Amino acid sequence: MTLDDFQVSVKAAAQPPADVSPTLQALWYDARGDWDRAHQLAQDVESPEGAWVHAYLHRKEGDPDNARYWYTRAGRRESQVSLSQEWEEIARALLSAGE
Repeated sequence: MTLDDFQVSVKAAAQPPADVSPTLQALWYDARGDWDRAHQLAQDVESPEGAWVHAYLHRKEGDPDNARYWYTRAGRRESQVSLSQEWEEIARALLSAGE
């Protein structure tokens, strides 16, 4: 699946694509405005990718201390780009990794 396909699914589908990981599902729900569902999915993923999505969500929430904790768990620096740019960066990385 390409990033374009994934973004189209956010606008056109009632549910995330069936063949994507929970981390991508979390991004899908976030893009649809369901932060709580996105957070629930992300916090259940015990991997650096899950921690990255979790960090992004707390950054979006406006909780920088919690976001910082999750960026550290993900092994990443705190993002300095816009939220939409970070969402795209994460989605692109997860899709290219076959998540």
